[in-house]
Amino acid sequence: MLPILVVTIYLYAFASDRYASNTGFTVRSEETSSATELAGGLSALVGGSSSSNANVLYAYIQSQDMVERVQAQLDIRAHFSENWATDPVYSIWPDATIEDLLWFWGRIMRISFDSGTGLMDVQIRANSAQFAQDIARTVVRESERMINDLNAQARTDSMAMANADLDAALERLRSAREELAAFRARTQIVDPQADIQGRMGVINNLQQQLAQALVDHDLLLQTTAETDPRVRQAERRIEVIQERISSERLNFATQDVTVFDTDYPRLIAQFESLMVNQEFAERTYTASLTALDAARSNIQRQSLYVATYIRPTLAQSAEFPQRKLTIILCAIFLILIWAAITLIYYSLRDRG
Repeated sequence: MLPILVVTIYLYAFASDRYASNTGFTVRSEETSSATELAGGLSALVGGSSSSNANVLYAYIQSQDMVERVQAQLDIRAHFSENWATDPVYSIWPDATIEDLLWFWGRIMRISFDSGTGLMDVQIRANSAQFAQDIARTVVRESERMINDLNAQARTDSMAMANADLDAALERLRSAREELAAFRARTQIVDPQADIQGRMGVINNLQQQLAQALVDHDLLLQTTAETDPRVRQAERRIEVIQERISSERLNFATQDVTVFDTDYPRLIAQFESLMVNQEFAERTYTASLTALDAARSNIQRQSLYVATYIRPTLAQSAEFPQRKLTIILCAIFLILIWAAITLIYYSLRDRG
């Protein structure tokens, strides 16, 4: 009963009243879509999810940096040490270090976070209602600043990455076009496909002439004897045309068509490889331009912000310390401790 009496006297005679200020906020992402998002959706590559930023904010509110900023603006050490001589339980010593303030911050600040909805509730307790509200406002303000810093850092990183990708794509495109131009200057052929089509036109013309020569030869055999000189001349014409067709076809596989001894198969393979590289470089460059536009569009608007759904409240009565509840809890625990000690004592006495 004596400890319970001491706790009761302390709570009602020495413990100072505490006022609570409640606030609630969450991290929201920009819901409006930019023109780039509507066109290609590449703005999703810029920035992070709001849920992950809410987790970061939850950890930041409990960090030493938050305590240092609140201390610099409101001097919480002086406020909570003013009753140190009469109420050491609910106060902090005047020469407390920043580590001590961080420990004490966990006593005057209560935070709850729902990871599913992203809602964050913060309660600040102080010796006066106005000071508790001031601390809560500072917490909200510093939370907004931190989220804005995250936004700025994400935008800077996204722009730097987009510019670096664009420079790399531009260099690749320039290199691909220079290689294609060097190929055309080296081979003296602008388009091997067009050159082949021209040669195929020659073969087609020869095939038409061969067909006509065969028809003429057959007509001569029907009207004259095989010993007729015209028949022999027609046969010779057919042989010459056939040899020319065979020679032209052979040129596609074996004849060197450039000044660097390159045949058509290797020439076409080189040209198609260069064209594929150029096409890929052009597509990469186009995608890099789109990503840069998305990053620039995202910079022009705030993609993340702190939405305060409960503004810091101003208390009218002191809710803490909860004297009756504290006395009841102390009584329960003291009775349990007394019962345990009593049982141990009687157990040892009976054995002795």
